[in-house]
Amino acid sequence: MNLQQLLNKLEKAWRSFQESYSGLSDQKMKEPGVTGDWSVKDILAHVTTWEQEALKTLPLILEGGRIPRYSEVYGGIDAFNAQMSDQKRDLSLSVVLKELDETHRRLVEYVQSAPEDAITRETRFRRRLRLDTYSHYPIHDKAIREWRKRSA
Repeated sequence: MNLQQLLNKLEKAWRSFQESYSGLSDQKMKEPGVTGDWSVKDILAHVTTWEQEALKTLPLILEGGRIPRYSEVYGGIDAFNAQMSDQKRDLSLSVVLKELDETHRRLVEYVQSAPEDAITRETRFRRRLRLDTYSHYPIHDKAIREWRKRSA
């Protein structure tokens, strides 16, 4: 996979994710129950959190560093997600949307500047990028679309 193929894969998954909540009113975006008690707004904040994590961990990976395990630092992924969700719960929808867009833009710019050998073969870098982005977005894309059908 070359850089352009990776960026295309990332962008395709991102666009589909954005389409999943496109056209929702502000009120609907804040309605709980999409995934557990999470609203679309909460899911957007969650996706932003994981892109922010990618922006922290990808440079460490390129430097050959060790990323602390979420189980060691937070008590596991679920505990991390709950803690981050609690921290972002009171953010306004406009702030969540702004952070989502800015973080995604920064992530794409970072990936564009990554060394070719980190992208063209299966590496820790590419695996982490995949987990935090283009294999993560579809999970929430699907949940939002299913919720929209249920709540229509």
